[in-house]
Amino acid sequence: MVVSELALNEPSVFAPAASDAAFETPARTPGRFIFRVANGKYRPWIVALVVTETLNATCGILLPYALSRIIGSVTGGQLHTEQAWVSLATPLALFAGLCVGELVFGRVSSALQLRLAPRQRQYVARGMFAYLHQHSHRFLTENFAGALAHRISETSHGVNQVLWSVISEFWPIGIVIAVSNALLFATNRWLGLFTALWTLAFVAASVALARRTQPLAHAASTARSRTVGMVVDSVSNHAAVRLFAGLAHERARLDRAYATELETVLRSNLAMERVRLFQFGASALLKAGTVVIAVLLWSRGLIGLGQFVMAVSLSLLVIAEVRNLSRRFLELFEAMGNVDSGVRAIFRPHELVDSADAREKPITKGKIEFEDIDFTYPGGGQVFRKLRITIPEGQRVGLVGLSGSGKSTFVNLLLRLYDPDSGRVLLDGHDLRTFTQNSLHRQLGLIPQDPTLFHRSLRENIRYGRTDATDLEVERAARHAHAEEFILAVPGSYDAQVGERGVKLSGGQRQRIAIARVMLKNAPVLILDEATSALDSITEQAIQAALDEAMRDKTVIVVAHRLSTIAHLDRILVFSHGQVVEDGTHGQLLARRGHYHELWSRQSGGLLPEAVAPVVDTCLEC
Repeated sequence: MVVSELALNEPSVFAPAASDAAFETPARTPGRFIFRVANGKYRPWIVALVVTETLNATCGILLPYALSRIIGSVTGGQLHTEQAWVSLATPLALFAGLCVGELVFGRVSSALQLRLAPRQRQYVARGMFAYLHQHSHRFLTENFAGALAHRISETSHGVNQVLWSVISEFWPIGIVIAVSNALLFATNRWLGLFTALWTLAFVAASVALARRTQPLAHAASTARSRTVGMVVDSVSNHAAVRLFAGLAHERARLDRAYATELETVLRSNLAMERVRLFQFGASALLKAGTVVIAVLLWSRGLIGLGQFVMAVSLSLLVIAEVRNLSRRFLELFEAMGNVDSGVRAIFRPHELVDSADAREKPITKGKIEFEDIDFTYPGGGQVFRKLRITIPEGQRVGLVGLSGSGKSTFVNLLLRLYDPDSGRVLLDGHDLRTFTQNSLHRQLGLIPQDPTLFHRSLRENIRYGRTDATDLEVERAARHAHAEEFILAVPGSYDAQVGERGVKLSGGQRQRIAIARVMLKNAPVLILDEATSALDSITEQAIQAALDEAMRDKTVIVVAHRLSTIAHLDRILVFSHGQVVEDGTHGQLLARRGHYHELWSRQSGGLLPEAVAPVVDTCLEC
């Protein structure tokens, strides 16, 4: 069937985010995308965060140096003299200043991150949302909506994780290591050489271990996701489980999944335990080596007591910072992987884009022309070959034919969900590609066979046809669509929530809400795709009068399988194998005793045609 209006009415509130430099063109790598985000709207915040983290880390790592100055002054003797307190004033002031600086810069950094994190996550999510909505109908129907939404959430969170890891963890660690090595080299080259070699070896080993354990951690995460998905799938189909007495089968199936998950999780945990063993062993080597070298140097008079204390303190600080380096690298790689998955899933080049000369154009008449249209669905057979159709303004036209004959493809091309391979689709003499997609869709009204509603109130769902409509206009549209009676009967009336995809409503109720929404939209071109198929005959007769009123002064396309619903229209086009094989009024077509007469005869006798045309229309929505 033809796509519902949900895919046609793109909310414009996120349009500014899509024009941001970070989201203008598809990012090819996660690193490039993260750089664009960091260099985007919140760049001043990120620069401030880097500066405060730098100052915070520098103050923290210089504390042992200040302490060594204090100890040097104390061990210099003459504490009873005034000169001793004068000599202590500078190192004490330095120590106090570093303590205050560490506190202030640390709190400022935390405050910046606290305020920036949710803003930046929303910034990324909104930009990706806007980019996603500009993808083609084919892309959106070939991907699970839940999976795409999950990618947006995962990517926006992953960008924050990567940036915070780099700015708040790896950057400060780099400063700590650099300053520590510089101080130790300044104290004694053997101390500096030992810590420098240990640092290089530790970082290299941490990266290697993280890369080796990453596939295991990913496998464990995938196994957990798979079991969660199985639980959701089973609970979502609880009715089938109950009616087919399938609880024992579901439990056994889940037990097998849990067994597989347990095996992968244990393998991942064992690998992480090996990483921790390496970290503790390397940390012990640094502590012991620094102490031994410092003692030897002090015993030979090559360093003083203050320098000895500084060396030991610096080694302890370095250990505290780098002990979990492998775990941090693992988390960084995992976050980068999440961003990479999101970038690959969402930031593909758009298939249908506004051309450079596309403009906002009003549709004043509604004349439709198909000029020599060739069209083939991707991966499918050819549907149209040199199709030529002209529908004058204000004409009401029915489309009939067997499944796969091209009716819905005709509508999809008119809605510009796809572009023809060759030829032109014209509205009021203008190629559809010269309209902006938003301006085109604002002026086309669609009532699909299976309307999809938002998980919002009834009032919001109707108002989606024209978001600036007043409550009175919404209620008037509901009355015209014969929806007000059931709306007033439900708790909450117009403010009642309809549930996900409108599951709280019956098929007929959803159909009436969709009709009210299009009536409120009042577009100059109206498309009905089996708009009354879910209604009982009495309600259909009542609504048909309202639809006839809605059709007044509009160009109308009606896709129908129940031929009685189109018998009163101005014109009927009979499709077969991608061609219009008959064209005329209901009476004219019956008199010809051709395709339409055969369809009408079989349906009048209560039978649907059993013959099925060769499937050439591979559109899942057709």
